[in-house]
Amino acid sequence: MSTLMLLDGASLWFRSFYAIPDKVTAPDGRPVNAVRGFLDTVAALVTTHRPSRLVVCLDLDWRPAFRTDLIPSYKAHRVAGPAGDGPAGLDAEEVPAALTPQVDMILDALRYAGIGTAGAPGCEADDVIGTLAGHEAVDPVLVISGDRDLLQVVADDPVEVRVLYVGQGLAKAQLMGPAQVAQRYGLNPQRAGTEYAEMAMLRGDPSDGLPGVPGIGEKTAAKLLGEFGDLDKLEAAAITGAPALKPRARTALLESADYLSAARTVVFVKADAELIEDGSDLLPRSPADASALAQLGDELGIESVLARLGTALGWTG
Repeated sequence: MSTLMLLDGASLWFRSFYAIPDKVTAPDGRPVNAVRGFLDTVAALVTTHRPSRLVVCLDLDWRPAFRTDLIPSYKAHRVAGPAGDGPAGLDAEEVPAALTPQVDMILDALRYAGIGTAGAPGCEADDVIGTLAGHEAVDPVLVISGDRDLLQVVADDPVEVRVLYVGQGLAKAQLMGPAQVAQRYGLNPQRAGTEYAEMAMLRGDPSDGLPGVPGIGEKTAAKLLGEFGDLDKLEAAAITGAPALKPRARTALLESADYLSAARTVVFVKADAELIEDGSDLLPRSPADASALAQLGDELGIESVLARLGTALGWTG
């Protein structure tokens, strides 16, 4: 069966960087641990899941203004320096010095191999994935990420969208669809993806700088959504003073009304991002630039890694 595989690029190369010691270097001494780990991960995923289409999705803006304007604390703890330190006035993300140059190496390897990438101005990779998955009407979609936020994209219709959560590594990867998300978090399987995002808004997420609603944790959030149907109805119940809603929860929801209004835009991934796509999403039958790829392999000392990638992609010769 044909499958569209969407890789959360930054999530995977960050994990590769930390999984492999930075003493793994090129002949000239530059660290290439993230490069080796990322490309080996791609090869392993292609070998196991045999997609017919593949896109590596990129963060063109890891902390978009349309989110930080609404909730300034969004990912604020990850900013490397004062606001505006990054290019074109963007915040610079705190990234290990040994990883930054490896991202360009990875992108070069993908380009020479003929593996497609996609990004969107002013958007995160999550938004790129949400847009590509949401617009797919032919093939099942498999999203690969170590970010639980993307569980919101799981679906059964019009095509199956599944998330392979690799937060604990490939060996412990969890394949999640609506049924699995619903079971794991106590949600409605008919709206598991959307309800997961609503639950995340209510409970908050310190890793993303989202405060949540005071006193409402994950289990309470799932229980309230189950009782009232969705976040809109839960907030309406708080406004009308529904007897089924406990006074403490009602007060917290009313006092958090502005936050919850903003959180809808911040937490839900976009499904209409304006994509910039580089290369075809079809799995390359041969390298796009075999000479440049071989030169890169020699320069970085990753010939064996590229050979494994080529084998996974079915290249011959």
